[in-house]
Amino acid sequence: MAKFFTRNQLYNMRNNIPLADVLRLLQWPHKTRDGRICFVCPHCSETLTAINQRTNLARCFRCEINFNPIDLVMVIKDYDFVAAVHFLQQQFPKSS
Repeated sequence: MAKFFTRNQLYNMRNNIPLADVLRLLQWPHKTRDGRICFVCPHCSETLTAINQRTNLARCFRCEINFNPIDLVMVIKDYDFVAAVHFLQQQFPKSS
């Protein structure tokens, strides 16, 4: 299992794998509220969250933590960075 990833690979994963797709794949609780996708924060379990689809970043406004697709996989599946990247590469091969 490779432990080195190019800058371009990581950039593409962070920016081209929609966070909403990651939440669906992981079957993590989420919904659309007022046109914004909200989810249960994997750190504090609050729902004061939102995904900015333009930047492909998620934020919990309660615990003030930001997430990208790799971060979400790491926290929700309890994976380290390398395992999370490999997981996303397998699930979204065109984005890696």
